[in-house]
Amino acid sequence: MGNALRFLFWHCCKPSTVPESESLGPHGVSASTVGVSALAHDLLHFEITSQVPERLSKHVVSSKKAQANWYKKLSEAWRESKPPPRTPEEATRLVIQALKRHQKADVEGLLAFYCLPLPHTLVQLSAGVPQSLPEGVKFEFQTIPVDAKAVADGDTITVYVSTADPRESSCVPIEVHVAAVERSKARAEKNYAKADALQKKIVDSGYRVQNHQNEEILCRKYRIRLRGIDAPEGEMPYGKEAREELVKIVEGKCLRVLVYGEDRYGRSVGDIYCNGIFVQEAMLKKGLAWHYTAYDQRLELATWEKEARAKRIGLWASSNPEKPWDWRKDRREGR
Repeated sequence: MGNALRFLFWHCCKPSTVPESESLGPHGVSASTVGVSALAHDLLHFEITSQVPERLSKHVVSSKKAQANWYKKLSEAWRESKPPPRTPEEATRLVIQALKRHQKADVEGLLAFYCLPLPHTLVQLSAGVPQSLPEGVKFEFQTIPVDAKAVADGDTITVYVSTADPRESSCVPIEVHVAAVERSKARAEKNYAKADALQKKIVDSGYRVQNHQNEEILCRKYRIRLRGIDAPEGEMPYGKEAREELVKIVEGKCLRVLVYGEDRYGRSVGDIYCNGIFVQEAMLKKGLAWHYTAYDQRLELATWEKEARAKRIGLWASSNPEKPWDWRKDRREGR
C-alpha cells in the first residue's frame, strides 16, 4: 500500500513550490492536483503521522476520531485494490465502497473535499464496439493519438489518420507526397525555413506531417462532428465542462471513427469509440450534451439523455437549460 501511494504521490502530486497566483484546493495542496493524487497525498500523510487533513472538518459532520477511522479504512481499501484507482471515478467508487456504512453526508463531504464525483453523478457505460459496420456507415478509420488542443468543444474533434492506412494511401495528392519528401530532406539539411514552408503547403492541402512513436508520418486531417449529440457552446453554461470532459476521454488515445456523412461545414459526421467507450454515450450520460433529435432519432441516445435528466447532473442541474441550437439561432438573428 505504501509503495502504491508513494508512486502515485511522487508522480502525480510531488511537493513543489506553488505560485502565489495558483489557488489552493480545500485540502491545502495546489488546485491542479485535486482528485486522486490529492487523496493519495493525504493517505500517505496519514500513514506517516496518523493525522487527517485539518480542513476536512469544514466539509463533514463527524469527529476527528471518526475521520481517522475513515482514513484507516481507505488505506486498507487502497491496499487491496488492484490496480489502485487512477481516475476520479475509480477513486469515488473506492471511497463509497470503503465507507458504505457511514453517513451519506460524511461520504459526500469527503468526496467534495477532494473534488471527486459525487455518487449520483457516476455513470455505467456500455462495453464493447460494433463487431460489424452499422447501417449507413460510409467508411471507418483509426486515428493516431489525439492532442487536447484538437478538441474544439464538447462535440467536435480534429483528428489525423496515417496515410499508411490502405484507404488513405491511394488518394494522397502527388504534390503532397512530393512536399513531404522534400520537407524531410530540408529538415535533414537543417533548412528549417524551407521545411516550415513545405509543412504549410501540406497543411493547406488538408494533411500534416506528425511525430508518432518517434517517427514522422504523413497524416490526413479530419474534423469530426460527433453524430447525434449537441454540446453546449463554449460561451454557454457547461460549455467549458463539456470540452474538458471530451478532452479527458480522448486525449492521447487512438480513436475508431465510423463516418456516416458530411455536414454543411465540411466536417465528417461520425460515431467515435475510444478504448471500448462509445463517446456520445459518455457525454450524454454525464449530462454534458443534448440528444440532437433534429438529426438523429436513435432511441438509445434519448434514453441516455433521460437518465442524466433524472439524476439532474451536468447541465440538467438547471431546471431549464438553454438548447444549443436555440442559443446559436438567437445569436445569428441578433437576439
